[in-house]
Amino acid sequence: MMMGRVTIDRVLEHEMATRPPLQMFPRLDPAGWEAQRSRFMPDHWDPATDLLQSCVQTWVLRTSGETVLVDTGIGNDKSRPALPAFDGLRTDFLDRLRAVGVAPEDVTVVVNTHLHADHVGWNTRLDGDEWVPTFPNATYLVSRADYAFWHPDAASRPRIGNANDNVFTDSVLPIEHAGQLRLWGGSHQVTDGLQLELAPGHTPGSSVVTLESGADRAVFVGDLLHHPVQIYQPDVNSCFCEDPVTARASRKHLLAWAADHRALVFPAHLRGGLAAEVRRSADTFAIRNWGPTT
Repeated sequence: MMMGRVTIDRVLEHEMATRPPLQMFPRLDPAGWEAQRSRFMPDHWDPATDLLQSCVQTWVLRTSGETVLVDTGIGNDKSRPALPAFDGLRTDFLDRLRAVGVAPEDVTVVVNTHLHADHVGWNTRLDGDEWVPTFPNATYLVSRADYAFWHPDAASRPRIGNANDNVFTDSVLPIEHAGQLRLWGGSHQVTDGLQLELAPGHTPGSSVVTLESGADRAVFVGDLLHHPVQIYQPDVNSCFCEDPVTARASRKHLLAWAADHRALVFPAHLRGGLAAEVRRSADTFAIRNWGPTT
């Protein structure tokens, strides 16, 4: 789709069933879930198994001569022993990227909204037994706060423990060694009309990409939203949020901005190829419409 001068493509890497709702969202209001769950079938919840439905996808933004990837998924051949669904995964992601007209050499900017395993995997690929940048001409943008938090030498002990094992070594350090890593803090202009903003809580350096082009507005939210239920219940965090209080505040701020600016909300993990238009009443939010993105 086009938003102002920006072309947006969705490249799907992987779809899967994940967890029961109350396991993924420990503070989910059961009564609220019961009232809302019919809205989420079949793309976001399977009533037969009571499992949430999810996906991993990359957004490709082309504007002002730049080709920008927002998040790079799980990747091929990655060792993720604590995440069986990701461990040793092999997909045709690069072929799907080429299908929307983008070769790895065409990418000029990669945004990692945060440094979890399913957002940085295609930063690198195996060349023999060495991890090398998948996108040789790109600058990779990583928040300074997440870099410090996940670095193997850091004193912090993340709450999610070993779920992120090996990620820094195989998907971040090779980028740094190649001289393609750029750390940022506060906010960062990616290119004309695209801005990176910190939205901490899920991780210390979690971020979102806002798009403003002409009259069009959008926000690419990373893991501030794992599921549309978090629009209706914005106090609900996933089990992967490092700082639950800050994550709630970031989510509410994002949803308020999106509603007030009639901005489309582009998810990282919502199936169906859709973006959400959000409406608000004070601090209460709902989905006004789903917008097509392909």
